[in-house]
Amino acid sequence: MTHRHGPGCGHTAIRHGDHVDYLNENRLEHQQGDVVVAHRIEVSERNPDRCTPNHRCSEHAGHLHDREPAEHRHHPMVPHGDHEDQLHEGRLHRHHGDHCDDHGPVEVVLP
Repeated sequence: MTHRHGPGCGHTAIRHGDHVDYLNENRLEHQQGDVVVAHRIEVSERNPDRCTPNHRCSEHAGHLHDREPAEHRHHPMVPHGDHEDQLHEGRLHRHHGDHCDDHGPVEVVLP
């Protein structure tokens, strides 16, 4: 193993339950010794998987997160339930029709 997730490793860190996971190439990874385990943010009251048609992103008009080609996305993807959301200002957002749904907050841990 050449890379170990931890403070200062260069990956976005997210508090997940009682531990910290790291975003790496659209995966949420947890370092357990020499093993990296894939995790997902669970669908919950805090992080629901529901339509929020009145939610308005603070992004520019016409911006819908996952309609952009992957190489042009400005926000990392976070596994959430059975799909992926984009991390935007500490919240999970998902494109849905003509708007983006707000799937709740996550705690980004600063290095």
